[in-house]
Amino acid sequence: QLQASGGGLVQTGGSLTLSCAASGLAFSMYRMGWFRQAPGKERDFVASISGSGTPYYADSAKGRFTISRDNAKNTLYLRMNNLEPADTAIYYCARQISGSRTTASAADFGSWGQETQVTVSS
Repeated sequence: QLQASGGGLVQTGGSLTLSCAASGLAFSMYRMGWFRQAPGKERDFVASISGSGTPYYADSAKGRFTISRDNAKNTLYLRMNNLEPADTAIYYCARQISGSRTTASAADFGSWGQETQVTVSS
């Protein structure tokens, strides 16, 4: 199971750190990812990270977001800085189940966790 938390309401330019606690899986063995879905839109890739900590980012996240993980705590993180209203969405964490290290397809991820809402006010 995956449980995301840390979302909330923040002003433009603010920061948030999302967490995703994993249980019942060999967390360190899996590449993990963050996705987000805005109202009326498809689920979009944000970032992923290998079991050893090598990240990969969507262009929209580069320079502002940092994905990390603590395998000892079975927890995935997403640090988001300089947030914009366009970042408003429901954020999900997931385990990669197929595809390459640079996949951005939601179809390559599974075990979707409970989401967390991020709202950025202008």
